[in-house]
Amino acid sequence: MKIKFEKKSTKPSKVSIFLSSLISILIALVFLGFIILSLGDDPFEAYWQLVSWAMGTVPGLIQSLVSMMPLLFTSLGVLIAFKMKLWNIGAEGQFQMGAFAATWGALYLFPNIHNPWVMIPLLMILGAAFGAFWGFLPGIMRAYLGVNEILSTLMLNYVAIYWVNYLTYGPWKGPGSYNFPITAKFPQSAILPQYGSGGLNFGIIISIIMAFFVLYLVKYTKFGFHLEIAGDNLRAGEYAGVNVKKLIILAMVIGGAISGIGGMAEMSGVLFRLQPNFSPGYGYTAVIIAWLARLDPIATIVVSFFFGVLLVGSQQLQLFMQIPSSLINAFNGILLFSLLASEVFMRYRIKVVRS
Repeated sequence: MKIKFEKKSTKPSKVSIFLSSLISILIALVFLGFIILSLGDDPFEAYWQLVSWAMGTVPGLIQSLVSMMPLLFTSLGVLIAFKMKLWNIGAEGQFQMGAFAATWGALYLFPNIHNPWVMIPLLMILGAAFGAFWGFLPGIMRAYLGVNEILSTLMLNYVAIYWVNYLTYGPWKGPGSYNFPITAKFPQSAILPQYGSGGLNFGIIISIIMAFFVLYLVKYTKFGFHLEIAGDNLRAGEYAGVNVKKLIILAMVIGGAISGIGGMAEMSGVLFRLQPNFSPGYGYTAVIIAWLARLDPIATIVVSFFFGVLLVGSQQLQLFMQIPSSLINAFNGILLFSLLASEVFMRYRIKVVRS
């Protein structure tokens, strides 16, 4: 007896896609509940703590929106490559390089520019350029050398992270940091407009505008049309006249630029200085967000907010129930496996062949 997977002839409907995403979340929540129960805590109380402060109070809601911003930027960055079935796992490194570039510009390249209308666009261009370069490297290796983009993007993440660590522990350590590994604070001209004292800033608006830009890019342009063709079948794309190598590089570069802008927005809008481990893994969570949103840029806004709520709620779990906030990483892993399983069952049928 053999078990075979046969590809279905019809594409899954929107209803089945939505239901599979919902079921994946429920499965992950059930497994999370069992883990919490094994720690001796009440899962339903933990679920309440996850959402009550993050969504039921104004400060919590603001923090959820602030956490949503880097998640939205990085998930939009990986979404473009995923449309072409390119597995860009490098949003974390591209995000880090965008943050590095913004810090370099604000503190060292343009210290005498005091006009924010000049400084902020320059920092955005720098963040986009360095993020794009960090996407270009694995893109060109994949296009011309056949290097697996999963490995190259993943390795480049660590290069970017350790580069930031080197700078903050070494030559960029701020003079008034009391020996902590942080840079000097950004000048006022390099800080995005703030709304209140909770961290809400103009970067959130930029991230939402970026989502609509990506929607236009993948739905209504020739570039997006070629992404769809190449994503369905690379060989068919070549026969249709698509320059696949150029498309691979473009997809990685544009995605890297978006993630790089996200790193710049995190520095100029939230933290105002570079420091080690400033990202709790936004770029890795972005992979789950993009798939849970089914590569839809507008749905990505909603899913990014949901994960922002989880990040803020996990801090409440740690504070009030002494449950480690890293438990959310376990939830993310379970959710990713659930999404992959649902994707298989949506697109393939299991057939038992008796010998």
